[in-house]
Amino acid sequence: MYFLITFALLLNASIHRSGVFKEKLAGWQQRGVYLHFLPPYSPELNLIEILWRKVKYEWLPLDAYQSYGHLKKWVLEILSDIGKKFQITFA
Repeated sequence: MYFLITFALLLNASIHRSGVFKEKLAGWQQRGVYLHFLPPYSPELNLIEILWRKVKYEWLPLDAYQSYGHLKKWVLEILSDIGKKFQITFA
């Protein structure tokens, strides 16, 4: 007999703290699913926070803030070039 154990990292979103969600925890653990909650505020562990920090502070030019339309154009351009022109290296 084989058992698969799965670990999941969860943000502290309200849905993850709901009563319905908590009622399911014991059943999931019996099936080999274990959950780990990130600390309440941990941007260094959240990939979207890391990405947005790079966009805001390194990749967006200052003139991107001239108008909403200009900012939107730059953000969309940067997001479409992630992995090609823009890369994040985790060292």
